[in-house]
Amino acid sequence: MGEGIVSAVYLVAEAIKMAEDMEMDLVEISPSATPPVCKIIDYKKFLYDQKKKQKEIKAKTVKTVIKELRFGPNTDDHDFAFKLKHAINFIEENAKIKAYVFFKGRSIMFSEQGREVLARLAKELDEIAVVESMPKLEGKRMIMMLAPKKKK
Repeated sequence: MGEGIVSAVYLVAEAIKMAEDMEMDLVEISPSATPPVCKIIDYKKFLYDQKKKQKEIKAKTVKTVIKELRFGPNTDDHDFAFKLKHAINFIEENAKIKAYVFFKGRSIMFSEQGREVLARLAKELDEIAVVESMPKLEGKRMIMMLAPKKKK
């Protein structure tokens, strides 16, 4: 309801005239009510306020970033150390890590080696990260998810 207007049942034409006199808009709030509920407001300001609220809500949401690390079943120590350093940086940036071992061709027979690589990564990151999902084989990939530990 606009300022200085008593809440009451008005004819549509009368309500539109009242809105025009105040240089505002007549907006239908609840069309299913009997009689329908309308309000005299500045519609552009109303839309602006709604957009502003949506922006605030969006700003308050936490964005989750997922970084991927790819290993082979026969990853060398040097390569592992290099990727471990990246994993530590990702965790410090508060990103989740999707670590996976990719099996090519017949290397799927070495799935146990892949599991060992992921277990070693989890053990190395034990102090700063927590394992969200244990290594599981999905097609030609063995995937494990790691998330940063909550800071106290």
